[in-house]
Amino acid sequence: MDRLLYVAMTGAKQAELRQATVSHNLANATTTGFRAELAAFRAVPVVGGSGLPTRAFVVEQSIGADLRSGPLQQTGNDLDVAIVDAGWIAVQTASGEAYTRNGGLKIDASGLMKNSSGQILQGESGPLTVPENTRVTVAQDGTVSGIALDNPSQRVEIGKIKLVNPPSGELEKGSDGLFRLRSGQSAPVDANVKLVSGAVEGSNVNTVDELVAMISTQRHYDLQIKLMQTADQNSRSATQILSLNG
Repeated sequence: MDRLLYVAMTGAKQAELRQATVSHNLANATTTGFRAELAAFRAVPVVGGSGLPTRAFVVEQSIGADLRSGPLQQTGNDLDVAIVDAGWIAVQTASGEAYTRNGGLKIDASGLMKNSSGQILQGESGPLTVPENTRVTVAQDGTVSGIALDNPSQRVEIGKIKLVNPPSGELEKGSDGLFRLRSGQSAPVDANVKLVSGAVEGSNVNTVDELVAMISTQRHYDLQIKLMQTADQNSRSATQILSLNG
């Protein structure tokens, strides 16, 4: 009976973890540039004791992120950019360089360019700082230019957004939703990555698929709970029978 209880308990725990992943994806269905997390169940044999490894339980395991592009959403804002096809925008974090598809850009009070999540935009030569009273435009290749509002004929090049496109197998998603190289190094600039201005990329979460997964996972969890209840009932019945025989 204890074996059934252990296997059912493990299954319920992993179903709960799977439900947390699905809920996280649904919560970010409208987050700019979000990449859905992928998770799957895998069978793990129960090792231990002198018997044969005939029992197995399941483990919920993250297998990465869905790197497919999300839908483009036109905003009409010159600061907003979206990556065309493959590629990433480099940003600065406390732990070093990271990569995102969030191209909703803004300029803070000190003139630093950031995305809508507050991460500092990484330029090819360092952070991008915009002078006061300057209208900013972003070119297809990531070049950031400024036009002085008090002198429209004066156009200056502020810098160039660092755009990269490392192999997907070398990327891993962090708990902050940003991607980094598994090696811990910085990815090189890729001149083939292009931007489109006046738009941002939406989340690639498929809400219908995630809702179906949520229902399926809940049913799986309910099944494991019923198995635990059955194991408990069987144990009680066996105890009663043994007490009668005694």
